[in-house]
Amino acid sequence: MCRFLFYEGSAITLSDLLFAPKHSLIKQSFESEERLEPLNGDGFGLSWYVPNIRPEPGLFRSISPAWSNTNLAKLSEVTRSSCVLAHVRAASEGLAVHEGNCHPFVQGHLAFMHNGDVAQFGANRRKLLAKLSDASFATLAGTTDSEYLFAVFLDHYWGLGDGVGPADRLALALKSALDEVLQAVATFGPQEPSYLNIVVADGRHAAACRITTDRPQYAESLYVHSGSTYRVVDGVCRMQPATAPHGAILIASERLSDDPGWTEVPPNHLVLVRTDRKVTVQPYALPCALTDVQQNPL
Repeated sequence: MCRFLFYEGSAITLSDLLFAPKHSLIKQSFESEERLEPLNGDGFGLSWYVPNIRPEPGLFRSISPAWSNTNLAKLSEVTRSSCVLAHVRAASEGLAVHEGNCHPFVQGHLAFMHNGDVAQFGANRRKLLAKLSDASFATLAGTTDSEYLFAVFLDHYWGLGDGVGPADRLALALKSALDEVLQAVATFGPQEPSYLNIVVADGRHAAACRITTDRPQYAESLYVHSGSTYRVVDGVCRMQPATAPHGAILIASERLSDDPGWTEVPPNHLVLVRTDRKVTVQPYALPCALTDVQQNPL
């Protein structure tokens, strides 16, 4: 499992997101509080948008632990962005540690990251990849279930076309990708649960989810924080109360500080961030074949 952070709001230095909070994403790379294993040291990645330069995001990934990468520390101090995706990786068993497997994954103006795993992906990878279109298959550079999820998302996103509004296009493509992947995995018989916490963004809008086929109480953690302006004061994240549209949004695997503004995303829900940066949270219905374990909790 991994930890990630999404931000959209006024342009800020990346260090205010990655290093300044008491429980920053960098701290989570060696001292996660909501995972049984606290280490997330199998690489990291950072994607950030600078729309006045180009619509495609920048990308910096490395297999070194985030806590010891001096290039990341120096870069974050002098780089500003209004939309950022950041990820620290704990590689799933059997998946290689190399740069192509580090998140976020970027294709055109889209950036994508995942925390969790697709059940029995390694044993069924060939069958799953065979269902991808030639176009999405060509985007694969690594071997992870996460990049496979992005490829499935791309097929649905491209299939929707430009006739759908950009925020709804992200949400619809994400829901369709979840449906396809979970239904495909269900055909492989009894298995370990899937955990699918995802954020995908286009620089102005985002869709996220907290999904599991396990009992809801075992879902990977996910939180949302919103307001007018994000600030870090003495290591504590603060959001000024929203007084106008186009405020700031944080979506994170773990709360960055003890600020009471954090809200937990319920298990098996989707999160949508629209142009005005208003957050909508809506339930996601698991495919029928996967609901039995959740209907019979311990």
